[in-house]
Parts: sequence; structure tokens; C-alpha cells
Amino acid sequence: MIFVDASALTAVMAGEPAADRVLDCLESDATFFTSPVAIYETALAVARLANYTVAEALGEVRDLVGRARIAIEDIGDAHADVALAAFARFGKGRHPAALNMGDCFAYASTTLRNAAILFVGQDFSRTDLRAALAE
Repeated sequence: MIFVDASALTAVMAGEPAADRVLDCLESDATFFTSPVAIYETALAVARLANYTVAEALGEVRDLVGRARIAIEDIGDAHADVALAAFARFGKGRHPAALNMGDCFAYASTTLRNAAILFVGQDFSRTDLRAALAE
């Protein structure tokens, strides 16, 4: 079970250098999931980077998520509790991981499912989460 963070989705959508590594992981036999918060973050990033409307960007993100067989799982009260605990421990201004709100909800989704996390960048490597990709 692997949580797909917005940073990984954005890397693919924007053709970032890490996109091939992310796509290789997504083509594995693992089970992937993400959250509505990650979809939101990715759509905003794609809209900004590609000069798309938000609706166009959301459509592109949903296409990628569908093609990659990534389930979108709901978030609930437990996610808020774990996200707040993640911020207290790893949040921006508190820890070198500097997790923002979206990162804290990704942390919560990953933790509650005892999953690994597929991400690009350094933030989650400074937490106690298992990375889906070796650095």
C-alpha cells in the first residue's frame, strides 16, 4: 500500500526530473491511494505551472490518477487528529521537515494505513514515514 503525495503527482504532470522514477513506481503491482487534499494541491500546481484553468488542471490530474489506478480515499476525523500531531512534531517552523497543511494530511493518510509514501523532495525524508522510492 502506497500513498501518492501531491509532489509525486505534480512531478509527473510537470515533467520534472523525478517523473520517470515516479512513473516506474506507479507501474508496479503495488496498490496506490491518494487523498482529496493531494488532488487539490496537484490541481492548483498544474494550473499555475501550465497556465490552465483550475477545471482544466483538475481534469488532467483526474486523468492521471485514473490511468495510474490510484484510489482516492476520503479523509475523516482521525486524519485531522494525526495531521495535527504531525504538525506539532514535523511542522513548518518546528522541525527541518517543515511540513505544511497538505503534507500533514498526506502524513496522516499514510500513517493511518501503515503505508509507504511516494513523494518528490526532501520533506518526508525527514520524518518517520517509509519512502516508496529510495533516495
